[in-house]
Amino acid sequence: MKHLLSIESLNRDEIYDILELGDSMKASRGTHFHQPLEGQCWALIFSKSSTRTRVSFEVGIRELGGKVMFLSATDIQLGRGEPIEDTARVMGRMLHGAVIRTYCQSDVEVFAKHSNIPTINALTDDEHPCQILADLLTIREKLGTWENRKIAFIGDGFSNMTRSWMWAAKHLGFELAVASPPACQPPAEFLAQLDAPNVSVSNDPQVAVSGAHAINTDVWLSMGQEDQKEKELEFAGFQVNAELLANAAEDHIVLHCLPAYRGKEISEEILELHADTIFQQAENRLHAQKAVLVTLVKP
Repeated sequence: MKHLLSIESLNRDEIYDILELGDSMKASRGTHFHQPLEGQCWALIFSKSSTRTRVSFEVGIRELGGKVMFLSATDIQLGRGEPIEDTARVMGRMLHGAVIRTYCQSDVEVFAKHSNIPTINALTDDEHPCQILADLLTIREKLGTWENRKIAFIGDGFSNMTRSWMWAAKHLGFELAVASPPACQPPAEFLAQLDAPNVSVSNDPQVAVSGAHAINTDVWLSMGQEDQKEKELEFAGFQVNAELLANAAEDHIVLHCLPAYRGKEISEEILELHADTIFQQAENRLHAQKAVLVTLVKP
């Protein structure tokens, strides 16, 4: 495994290996003496603003012995139109790895191809693989396993989060029920490519949540869509609240990748009721990403 570009590009064994290592990194935090990034310098190249992603990667790289530099789009020539291929070739000769948070999935893939250094997708419009790995780590901690469990996603049915969740379900075999307004559901071509009978998509959140053990939601408008107020109107009835969760499994958990807009995709009551899980989920970004970093630099 040379890069982490998407959940789609992983396989079942790679996901399990990362999560096992993430468990170990979490348990040994502050006491592990192996510094696999010692002597290395990594770049965080972010075209999108960030709280959890930036902090967790900066802390993780430092805890593994590396140095880190943060570069926004305005800091480098990418923001002035330099081809990604050229930027990648230069950075590949100076850096040991790159973590990229941007809009277009192909930008990350082109950078990885031409830089010849480990490259991590820290969020694109298509996928959010680091978040899904942290979510899976949280589900194992809280529920023990995802096997024979039902996971529901309520919200935008074709966001980067939903797409990554669908690929995770494809690889790992758990039941995933997505509820989304008709206008926000994945196109038939994507579902045909996914080819996962354990993934269902409907416009009924009650059906998706019924019997679910983990209920996941996210903002209705992804970063860069904040001015699409007409899209937000599509989500009436898709809030994760006490009424919706009444038919979930008795031992259910609620996940939210944050930031959360209380009173929109999730009620204040439910967010606070499940705050321990949600903020554990946020913390697990650090541990899952450290596992990815260690995996990518293995000889």
